[in-house]
Amino acid sequence: SIKLMLALADCNNFYASCERVFQPHLQNKPVVVLSNNDGCVIARSNEAKMLGIKMGEPAFRLKDVIKSKNVHVFSSNFSLYGDMSKRVMATMKEEVKRMEIYSIDEAFMDFSGEAKAEEKAIALRKKVLQHTGIPISVGIAPTKTLCKVAGLIAKKHTKTGVFLLNNKTLIERALKWLAVEELWGVGPKHAAFLKKVGINTAYDLCSADDSWIKRHLSVIGLRMAKELRGTPCFALEESAKQKKNICTSRSFGQKIDNLEELKESISTFANDCAYKLRQQKSCATRISIFITTNPFN
Repeated sequence: SIKLMLALADCNNFYASCERVFQPHLQNKPVVVLSNNDGCVIARSNEAKMLGIKMGEPAFRLKDVIKSKNVHVFSSNFSLYGDMSKRVMATMKEEVKRMEIYSIDEAFMDFSGEAKAEEKAIALRKKVLQHTGIPISVGIAPTKTLCKVAGLIAKKHTKTGVFLLNNKTLIERALKWLAVEELWGVGPKHAAFLKKVGINTAYDLCSADDSWIKRHLSVIGLRMAKELRGTPCFALEESAKQKKNICTSRSFGQKIDNLEELKESISTFANDCAYKLRQQKSCATRISIFITTNPFN
C-alpha cells in the first residue's frame, strides 16, 4: 500500500492578501485588517508584522504607528474573504485526489503516491497565485500535526513557500526547534503547564511517556504526540463536520441608545444565524443572546 503523505496549504496573511488582490499597489506596503467595528487587528501583511503590530492589538493603540509608517488599514469584509476562499479551494481541489477544507484559509490534501511532492506543491502554489492572486505556503508530511510544523517552516524559512518534512533526522531537527506553544492544539494554558514541568519544545513533548501525556493532555494530546512521531491519528475529513453551535457576534458601528435600533440589530444577527443553520439542515435546541457595553469606556 502507498504510504500516506499529506499536504497543508495555508493562505499567507489571508485577509490582508485578499485586500491586495483588488489594490495591487499595496504589494510590499504594510496592510492591516481590523475586526468588525474596527476594534482590533485580525490580519497583518509581513510588512505590518515587521513594524511590531501584534495580532489582536486594539486599533486605537496603533494610531501613531499607522500615521507615521503609512499603514493601510481596512475594515473586515467577510463576504469578500469567503468568496476568495471558495476560489482558492476550488483551484486546489482540481489538482488533488482528496481534500479537507480545514478553515477559511487552510486545507489538508492527500499527496500519497506523488513521486515529486515538492514539485507538485510548487506548481500548485503557482496556479493558486495565478488564478486567485493569493499567495499560499505548503507543508508536506506524513501526518496532519507534522504538516502544521512543515507549514510553519515553509511560511517563515523558505524561499519557495514549500517544505517537505519526511525523514527522521529532519523531523527530529524541526521538533527540537519548535517551541511547544507553537504546536497545533496547544493553548496558552497547556503551554504554561508544559513549560513549568520542563517540556519546552515539540521534541520534549513527543519524547514524554504516553500515560503521562494522556493523563495531563487527554487522549487528544496523546494523538498529537503520536502524530509528531509519525503515526497518523487524525484522518482526512472530506465532508465538512456539522457545527455544534453557530454564533453571529458583531460590534455596533456606533453607540446605540434606543431599544428600536437594538431590536433591529439583534433580529438581523438572528437572521444570519438562522441562515447558517438552514444551510447545514440542522435544528436548534437553544438560542442565547448576549449584549455587552463598550469595554473601552
